[in-house]
Parts: sequence; C-alpha cells; structure tokens
Amino acid sequence: MTAQGDLQFEVGEIERALYAKVVKKCGNRNYWTEWAKDISDIATRHISRIKAIVNDTNNTNEVAAFTRFADELRDDLNDSITNDEVIEMLAQHLITKPVFDALFKEYSFASNNPVSLAMQQVLDLLQEHNIDKEADTLEKFYASVQMRAEGIDSAQGKQKIVVELYDKFFRNAFPKMTERLGIVYTPVEVVDFIIHSIDDLLKQEFGQSLGSEGVHIIDPFTGTGTFVTRLLQSGLISKEQLPHKYKHEIHANELVLLAYYIAAVNIEAVYHSLVGGEYQPFEGICLTDTFQLYEKDDLVSELLADNSDRRNRQKNLDIRVIMGNPPYSAGQTNANDNNANIAYTGLDSRIRDTYAAHSSATNKNALYDSYIRAIRWASDRVGNSGIIGFVTNAGFLEANTADGLRKCLAEEFSSIYVFHLRGNARTSGEIRRKEKDNVFGQGTRTPIAMTFLVKNPTVTTSGKIHWHDIGDYLTQQQKLDKIADFASLKGITQANAWSELIPDEHHDWVGQRDDSFENFIKVGDKKDKQGEYLFNTFSRGLESSRDVWCYNSSKKHLKENMKLTIDFYNSEIERFKKQNPISFKNFVNNDPTKISWSSSLLPKVEKRIQATFDTKHLIQSTYRPFQKQWVYFDGMFNHRVGLMPQLFPDDIVSNVSIAISGIGAKLFSCYIVNDLPCLDMVEKGQNFPLYLYEKAEDDTIDFGDSGDLFAAKPDAKNENGYTRKDGISDAGLAHFQAAYPDDTLSKEDIFYYVYGLLHSQDYRDRYADNLSKELPRIPCVKTAKDFWHFSQAGRDLAELHIHYETVTPYPVTLDCGKRSIKQLNNDDFRVTKMKFAKKGEKNSIIYNHAITVRDIPEEAYDFVVNGKSAIEWVMDRQCVKTDKASGIVNDANDWAIETMNNPKYPLELLQRVITVSLETMKIVNNLPSLDID
Repeated sequence: MTAQGDLQFEVGEIERALYAKVVKKCGNRNYWTEWAKDISDIATRHISRIKAIVNDTNNTNEVAAFTRFADELRDDLNDSITNDEVIEMLAQHLITKPVFDALFKEYSFASNNPVSLAMQQVLDLLQEHNIDKEADTLEKFYASVQMRAEGIDSAQGKQKIVVELYDKFFRNAFPKMTERLGIVYTPVEVVDFIIHSIDDLLKQEFGQSLGSEGVHIIDPFTGTGTFVTRLLQSGLISKEQLPHKYKHEIHANELVLLAYYIAAVNIEAVYHSLVGGEYQPFEGICLTDTFQLYEKDDLVSELLADNSDRRNRQKNLDIRVIMGNPPYSAGQTNANDNNANIAYTGLDSRIRDTYAAHSSATNKNALYDSYIRAIRWASDRVGNSGIIGFVTNAGFLEANTADGLRKCLAEEFSSIYVFHLRGNARTSGEIRRKEKDNVFGQGTRTPIAMTFLVKNPTVTTSGKIHWHDIGDYLTQQQKLDKIADFASLKGITQANAWSELIPDEHHDWVGQRDDSFENFIKVGDKKDKQGEYLFNTFSRGLESSRDVWCYNSSKKHLKENMKLTIDFYNSEIERFKKQNPISFKNFVNNDPTKISWSSSLLPKVEKRIQATFDTKHLIQSTYRPFQKQWVYFDGMFNHRVGLMPQLFPDDIVSNVSIAISGIGAKLFSCYIVNDLPCLDMVEKGQNFPLYLYEKAEDDTIDFGDSGDLFAAKPDAKNENGYTRKDGISDAGLAHFQAAYPDDTLSKEDIFYYVYGLLHSQDYRDRYADNLSKELPRIPCVKTAKDFWHFSQAGRDLAELHIHYETVTPYPVTLDCGKRSIKQLNNDDFRVTKMKFAKKGEKNSIIYNHAITVRDIPEEAYDFVVNGKSAIEWVMDRQCVKTDKASGIVNDANDWAIETMNNPKYPLELLQRVITVSLETMKIVNNLPSLDID
C-alpha cells in the first residue's frame, strides 16, 4: 500500500491562512487527532447497525440487496470476503462519503465512481433504519474537513488532507486489515526513484519511454495512488501524451475500499490540475484483488458492471511496466485474529512449481508472503518482455528460504538491479547500528530494497545482477537524501557505484558461503538418513503458540491460567455440540481473556477432543537466556512439542542440551540448558542433547525421522523409569577417534568440545555466512591439544551458563540513597523494570526506586547470547509484564519469592550474571585460534 511521504498535519503556509476560521468553527487543529480516537467506536456502531439489518430475515428487500452486492464483491475481489467484511466496507463508505463530497465536490466523485454508486445504492435501502445516526457525532469533523478544504486549490494540498485522513481513519478503525495487508506509506523519494529508473531502463533496453504509445503501465497495489500521481507529475509524460495515457494506458488496482476511493480522487485531481478541461473520471482504476483477478473470470456484473468491464479489459492488455509497493504479510501469528492470508490456487501453484521446488529449505511458508506472491505474479504478467520496479521487504535477498526464488529470478530475467536500503530492526548490537533507520520510518521493521527486473527477449544471456548497498549507520533522512541525489538507476551508474553479483551454487547472491564448511561433520540432518552426523537427533524448542497462558513466573498463577483456558476450551466444545454450525471458521469465541487459539488447537474443538488439567504437566523451563519460568508442558496445549519429550520428559531425569539458533536466524548463537527450553530461547532454536530418554516400559514412541534409537542398544541405561541413550552418535565418536587416535575420548568430551568450539570467534567469523543459512558443521582441530582445550572450555562455559544462579555475585556498588543495603526490607528488592541510569552509559543500572547498581564493568556487556548481552537479558526479563490482550500478569518477583524463597533474587541474579559474563569472556578470549587440517 502506498501514500505520499510523511504527510502529518503541521501548521504551514496554507493552514495558517485557515487556522483562525477552523478554530472558530470547529475547535483547534488537534480536533482531527481527537476525532481519530473515536473513529473505531463510530465505525463499530455503524457496523453493528448494518449487521442487525441484514441479519434480520424480515428485511426482505434489504437482505436481497445486500446479498447481491456481497456476491458481486466476492466475484470482483475474492471468494474469501465474508459478510462482515462487506459490512465493514459499507461502514467505510458511510463515514467517508461526506469527506469526498467536501474535498472534491467539483469533480462529483461520489456520483461518478462506479463503486461509490453501487455502495450508495445498497445504503439507500438501509437509510430508513437510521444507520446514519452518527451523523451528529461527526458533524463538526465534516465541517472541519470542509473548512480546511476551502481555499486549497492545489491537488497536492488536497492530497495531503486525504492521506492524513486515510492514515488516522484506517489504522484506528480497521487495524486487522492494516496488519494483514502490511500497509505502509512509500516515501515520495522512493516512488520518484522507481518511476525515473523504469523510464531510464525503457530507453536503455527498448528505445521507449513511459510516455510512448503502447507502453501499458500498472500499479497493481496502488494504495492511495501515489505511484500514479507522481507518474503524472513527473514530466516524463508530455502534456500532449497525457490524455491518451490517462484514458488508455495507465492502470491501477486496489483491494481496500477506502484506499481505492482516495487513489481515484487523487489521480483525477492531479490529472485535471495538469490538463484542465472538464471532469474526466480515471477509468484505469479497478476495485479488485490483483492476485484473484487472474485466477478466474467474472461471473456477476450487475451492481458493479463498470468495475467488471474495467477488470476484463485490463486482463487482456499487454502490460509492459509494473511498478509499486506490494503489501508485506506472511500471515497471522495468532489464530484468535481469524485474519489469515488468503489462498490463491493458481498463483500459489506457480510458487510451488518454481520458487518452492528449487528451495532447499524445510519450511517454505515464507514463500507465500504477499510481497513474494507479487514478485511471482508480476514475473508472469509481463510475459517475455517488460520491466518490474518494486520496493519490498529485502528478506528475499539473503533468506535461506528464498534460494529457489533467487534461482528463478536469475533465470527468468535478463538483468536485475538491486538498490539495498537496509533498515532491518530485527537485529541487535553492532549489526543493528549499521542497519540504522528504515526508509519507511516506523512503518516496518524489515529491511527494504528497490528491485528492478528486466525481461529483454533480444538479450541472449540472463541473470546479470547489479547491486548497490546504501551504506551503514544512515538515518531515514540521510537514506532518503541519497535516493533523491541519485534520482534513478542512472545516477548510480554515473557514480560508478554498481557491483556485479555472481550467484554461487547455493543461489546465494550476497553473504556467500565458504565451501570448505562442507568438509566437516554435520551436527545433524533429518532429511539425509544415509549421512554421517554428530548427534543421533535434535529438536526444536517448545513452541506453545500461547506463551502468555503456558508460561509464568508463578506456579500458582500458571495453574490458575491453565485451568481457566482449559475450562473455556471445553465449554466451546459443548457449545459446538449444541449449535452444530455449518461453518466452523467463524464459530469459536476469540476472546483473548479466555484463550489463545492456534492452528493445532482449533481442529480439536471440531473433533470434540476434551481436555483435562494435570499438575504433572507443570515443570520448570528456561524461557529466555538466564530466565527460568514455570511451563505447562502438554502436547494438547503446546502447539508443537517436537522431540522434547525425549530430551526433557519431566523434572526428574537429568540432561543438558546445547540450543543453537536455527536456519534463517538473524544472528548465530548458542546456549546450554539443563531443563526444557522455549523455542525462542535462542532464535528458531534447535536443541542437541547429551542424552535421549524413553520410558523403559514403552517401546512404541514415535521418534520421527530418527527411528527407534533405543532398540537393543548396549549403551542404554535405566534412569528413574526411563531408558537413556547418548545423544552423540557412534559415527560421531568414531569420526573424532579417527582424528585423535592416540587419545581416549568419550562422547561427553565431544559434546563439550562442540559447545566450546561454537563460542570461538574465529569459527563464528570465518563461517558466518554458512551459519546464517545452515546448521553448524563441526571441524576437527589440527591437534589433540587444541581439541582438549576446546572441550575443557566447553565444560567450563557449561558450568557457568547452567549454574549461573550459584556463582559468586560481582561486587558492584549498591547505591541505596541514605540507607545501607542491610537496612532495606524485602519490599525494597521488588523489581518492576530496570533501566540504565543514563542513555548511552551502561555502568549504572537503576534497579528500582531504592537501589541503583553502579560500577558495572563495560567489558561485561561483551557476552552476547541470542542478540543481546546477558546483562540486558536480566534487565529485560526480571520485571512485571501485563499482556494487553489477555490481561495476564507475569511477575518475576513471584519466581523470586515462591520458587527461590528469596526476594533479593532479581538483584543477586544481575550481580551473578555480571560475574558469568566476565568469566565467559575470559574463557572465550583464551580459546586457541581455529587451526583446521
């Protein structure tokens, strides 16, 4: 979705002229902000009233009109549109029509636009039910819009008002759609760069321009129309060419009603400001789902006949240029939202046959992200000749999942230009500082790139990749200034700033792997059953999909929370039995104060599987580095338990496991635990255990890809009713014995060697690109002496990281004001949220109102695990957090008092982790250099 730059209302030259009038009639200029706070409630009331009317079977005419309209919207947009979403659209129209009447009355937009007319036709039937009762509430708001519009003759001034309205209305009234579509606003510098670059490429590759007759241009995700309006204003299409291009060769699609309205009036207003003359509607815009448009033909075209005609005309055009900002969304994270991405049979099949088929990744769900769908759609839509210019999430440039996508792009396009804008906020430390600001500001946390894909059938070679990185440590404004200075791809060429990339055998474009890595033994591989691995098997950490319910610092509160949600779950089954609805999708109650649904739990309601609470499922867990919590460990209410029952079946048996960040993690990390780890203890964590367990009397457990690890094994031992086996494989032991034939070494020695080696900075730096795309491989260092050094270092590190709660607290200075630490009572040790005493200085931490921790050594922050220093993990997790959706409180002080019987625990933990950090870095800095045969 797009809009024009940062257009927040400031009192500027135009506004100052109107300010006195607006304040006098409509209140101060903050009125719009105040109105925005109420819009969600107003929209909700409209929705409720319309819903009541169309759900009442007595309203025969109204129900029939609504049904016809809904059917046609599904035909024009997509079959997944629910009645609730149609009602939402009608509410949008009801609220915004007076805005457009006020702003664009000279264009008679509302009485000329085919979608607006169809909407109004339905609403006219509903008016006798007083659905416009909120008019009085909004009267002053509409007056303020009209007042601000008076005297503003420029299209740019009106665009500014409209986009501000769009931003405030849309995000407040319809947040779920905003989230699902990944709506962000494209800075005008980016839009202009893309438009001018495409014009340059048309001249360079085809001897044409954006103004040339026959060059059809489309923005398939037009949002508020910024790409088309800037194209009209760019000067690249002459005034003589504009009428023909406007009427016949510029096209735009939009899925969201309000954005569609705004795009249409923006484009029309800009065109008439340039060309003048009588009002001409922009007939190139369609209310449609671009992806769905090419899945099937229109079947219904009664109310939206003109829109259907436009859609059918567009499908038959020879599109040469595709430009825009596709939506970013990989899908919902919470099933309570009932907000999953829509499936597109044809398009998704193309992705499966191309990008997914050529990917080596195990989990390929990310390939169905909306922006990747847009790349696949556009690649097919331009046929064998054309240009695509998109600004998108830049994840596809390096993600392991996107290796097949990169392969296909290099094969399908003659030339590729990538201008990498960085801005990845999901990193930390020095990498985060280098990424710095995003060109979208706070609109997105993903890295961003502008990508230009050229299909020139006269070029015999393919996949020539040109690359330019915008640079490190740049603010948003500095990046936008750089983009503006280059102006287009030609500016980068003139600055001699392109690098040519040659993909490697893994289809990596940047961050290419060190091929020598393949010579080392794999830690594990569940796909290749014939290979040699160091560990018999491994498992992801526990994925609950409802952490707020399944984890808590208080065992008592965890028990209460789980009983509540289990009772509610069972009540939903009873309700389901009684009502027996035809559609299950919208049946369940999504009240976040009662339950958090997931894709694995919802089908259990439909299958009527009852649940029971059992205290044996309450065990201790490591939730984040240096933070333990209670967890409800149960395959029913944990989304995916993986093979965790084999690693940590209960609280009794002893085990240790090395958690390693999984494939695709932003930063490589490892951390050792002696209890059940959460999936995100380290990012996408995969766990490699010292031991594996099976109940001694049960030999029927499904071990997944690993097979029956315990059958007739001479090394198996009994422990507390479980059969225990070594996690290190026999092949792994033989591999290392062959490397050091004169030494006697055990599987345990190898296990700790792995932990020591994974902390080697030499290893992490040398194989950083490999570790970002695949699980580690473990080299044998050249000498037995170095092997034993790494192995002993691994044991020492494990002792520190597992038993961190018992190390000697570091002797910091505890500033308690006028009292000494001994004069404090238990309440004075309660922590709610620690913070640094001064921004940019980490030697002092305000623990709470009574205690400030001073004289923390700077080097203690060098120990980083899972992207954050160990000290900052303590600061982050020893706190009181209230989940907004459920209202559940997780209070770290509960762990201190209930489990540790020590109210000073959070403070002492901070001091102990300072010691752990310093001792860890001593060991790491004393590791031998990585000398490999």
